[in-house]
Amino acid sequence: MKLNMGTVDRIIRALVAGVVAVLYFTNQITGTAAIILGVLAIVFLLTSLVGFCPLYLPLGLSTRKSA
Repeated sequence: MKLNMGTVDRIIRALVAGVVAVLYFTNQITGTAAIILGVLAIVFLLTSLVGFCPLYLPLGLSTRKSA
């Protein structure tokens, strides 16, 4: 598994996940929207922690600076 996410990409994903968590725990989002956004937030958080986005692979994308 080759890393394909840059630092800025990882930070933005973690921030989005945090915003969704805050919205959920303050009851600003509920129901189906909360479930969908919650799953998306978990995926964003996991990919930002690992530094690898599986969706980038078939699309040939990488936000990581080459060494």
